[in-house]
Amino acid sequence: MDFSGFIVQLLNGLAGASSLFLVAAGLSLIFGVTRIVNFAHGSFYMVGIYVAYSLVMTFESALGFWVSVVVAALLVGVFGALIEIFLLRRIYHAPELFQLLATFAVALMVRDAVLWYWGPEELLGPRAPGLEGSIEILGRNFPQYDIFLILIGPIVLGLLWLLLTKTHWGTLVRAATQDRGMVSALGINQAWLFTAVFALGAALAALGGALQLPREPANLEMDIHIIGAAFVIVVVGGMGSITGAYVAALLIAELKAICMWLGLVEIFGLTISFSKLTLVVEFVVMAVVLVLRPWGLFGRPQAAGHKNNDGEMPLLPASKIFKIGIGIVLLFLVATPGIFSSAPYITVLMIDILIAALFATSLHFIMGPGGMHSFGHAAYFGLGAYGAALLVQAAGLPMEMALIVGPVIAGLGAFFYGWFCVRLSGVYLAMLTLAVAQITWAICFQWDDFTGGSNGLTGIWPSEWLSNKTVYYYLVLTLVVLGIMWLRRVLFSPFGYAMRAGRDSFLRADAIGIDVKKIHWYGFVLAGVVAGLAGALFAFSKGSIAPETLHVNRSIDGLVMVLLGGMQNLMGPVVGAVSFTWLHDTVARNTEFWRAMLGGIILILVLLFPQGIAGTLKQLVSNFQNRGVKPAVGLEGARS
Repeated sequence: MDFSGFIVQLLNGLAGASSLFLVAAGLSLIFGVTRIVNFAHGSFYMVGIYVAYSLVMTFESALGFWVSVVVAALLVGVFGALIEIFLLRRIYHAPELFQLLATFAVALMVRDAVLWYWGPEELLGPRAPGLEGSIEILGRNFPQYDIFLILIGPIVLGLLWLLLTKTHWGTLVRAATQDRGMVSALGINQAWLFTAVFALGAALAALGGALQLPREPANLEMDIHIIGAAFVIVVVGGMGSITGAYVAALLIAELKAICMWLGLVEIFGLTISFSKLTLVVEFVVMAVVLVLRPWGLFGRPQAAGHKNNDGEMPLLPASKIFKIGIGIVLLFLVATPGIFSSAPYITVLMIDILIAALFATSLHFIMGPGGMHSFGHAAYFGLGAYGAALLVQAAGLPMEMALIVGPVIAGLGAFFYGWFCVRLSGVYLAMLTLAVAQITWAICFQWDDFTGGSNGLTGIWPSEWLSNKTVYYYLVLTLVVLGIMWLRRVLFSPFGYAMRAGRDSFLRADAIGIDVKKIHWYGFVLAGVVAGLAGALFAFSKGSIAPETLHVNRSIDGLVMVLLGGMQNLMGPVVGAVSFTWLHDTVARNTEFWRAMLGGIILILVLLFPQGIAGTLKQLVSNFQNRGVKPAVGLEGARS
């Protein structure tokens, strides 16, 4: 560690901050005006670098390179406008989680479209003409192109400031950010304003990707890597604040650069690898900011109290017909191994489906009745899995004991994380759950001596009497049914009614003496315990556990399951888990482009069945039962 290396690392951080800022600025603009948490924003970044590569390779000249970068951003901006016109306009009035699900489906489809057109190989572009060399800084060479990137950030920030403060269009954008209803009342065409903002945001993300062409190869993982960082920057800087996005990008990029410069450091005899902290430093920053200043460095405070969940249907006790139907399903599940005895893979798939159903039900418990949106529920699934695995492998406990203690460990994690999380609501709560989950993932990913690091833990098998998959299936079936029934029972207890009261009206519940935050905290812990049970069952079913179990991708899978099934129905997460797991398995085994097919199916379900599969089926049954029922005398006249 020397001073010249420190300065060069800081400059590297400044260069990286510019690209992060471009992506985050676009995301912040889109969220500020449309209120959509756009998960497909990382796809615009990825498509930008791929389109720029194709254009640069086609027009091989100095002018061609720079023109190609700009044209790539413009083309992706048009692509973003088309997505807004043909998709997002249809779901602006849908709950924000359904909007997230729709943009997630778009991200899946875009990734496979890129795979189909450009292939799976990484594509490395040429150096930027005129900026191929380097300059000497304190005896070290520093690329000229990185100097150019350092300057791009402030230039774009200044141009955006002029656009938003000195033009009529920018005034409308700022007004829409503050009060969309007033803008509509003034006669402004919001539809085209939203389209223009979405196109600008997509173009900024694509520009950030295209400018990375001389620095890193284009690859299919760029979208998921950049979207996490972009979300962090937007939240840290403040929702809708362009200046905040730039400051947050600088802060996070420089902290990463300092961690790289520090490398391995010995503190009181303990060797700490700061370079590994680059995987998690942005999430640590986001967690600290959300706890201390939830609205971000440059954002505005959120209104007090939890947002009411308008449109939530009351949870009703099971009808006689429903109980009969559940009994038939349970009989089928008991008979499944015998029915499909010639196809043992069905038993394995059914174990995965049952575990997914338990995981989705635990997430629905806090999201639907609890009203707490979580983007990091995989943390408790993973804690249960790792806890059970380590108890068997390191502590030598029997599998049966580990299956009990593993969920307790997950509950303890939820107890600690939940204390911070339930103090927030809406998108801030969702982002904090994401942050703590990614911190947990990073610990498991890097703690080689304890968790096995990136390789995970292997040889985690159930006891001998459960070694047969059929016997293990019956154990899973029993515990999953008991777990789901227990959560359902809790929802119809005084505790469950109190939790739902806090969801529907924080202020009213508080006025009648309900400690809403404490109730939601306890609900968070209960959901964590059940998710931990699902994780422990998963670990023993696979015989191994890896950090991917805690990754954000599993949290997103849980969200998709809940939303596909329907938030307003207690059976929704079960139906969603069965549908998603079966679709994922079937589509992935039959086509290389399974993401696009899965995304298309999800998109169709979101557009045509906004209440989810279970909610739609319930509505159809209700309509069928009410068919032929005549209105009471005088009611028709009153309605007319």
